[in-house]
Amino acid sequence: MSKSEQYVVSLREIDVRLDKGGDLIGDLGNTAAVLKKRLGFFWVGFYFVNTDRLVLGPFQGAPACVFLPYGEGVCGTCASEKQTILVPDVRAFSGHIACDPDSRSEIAVPVFDREDRLRAVLDVDSNRPDAFDETDRVYLEKLAHTIGSHWK
Repeated sequence: MSKSEQYVVSLREIDVRLDKGGDLIGDLGNTAAVLKKRLGFFWVGFYFVNTDRLVLGPFQGAPACVFLPYGEGVCGTCASEKQTILVPDVRAFSGHIACDPDSRSEIAVPVFDREDRLRAVLDVDSNRPDAFDETDRVYLEKLAHTIGSHWK
């Protein structure tokens, strides 16, 4: 199955779960679990926007940093710039915050609610360099949009 096909199946399952859900934390926990299981991500999770920093939310993978400052690291940069950040080699990313030294590449996608307020960052890490591409960007941005449309 191609990467695009894996995403289509994953997003379909996540859509069903979001439509049946109703609890944000539980729904995001299941979203992270589906992505990790179906796409084999090294680490996948959410960081919630909180005044002047990001706070760890539901995730799948090794323990992670609990707080990330805006403008620092991949997720903090994603939050401050309010756009997707795709990093082929985190060791070459200025200011990278190494929550897990085995992380080698990363993509962070902003999640906006229905009123276009930044609510979270979807963070996906790989233990391989250059693991993410435009396919990942397209489908993870679609997912972020879907999640945001369910945000209450």
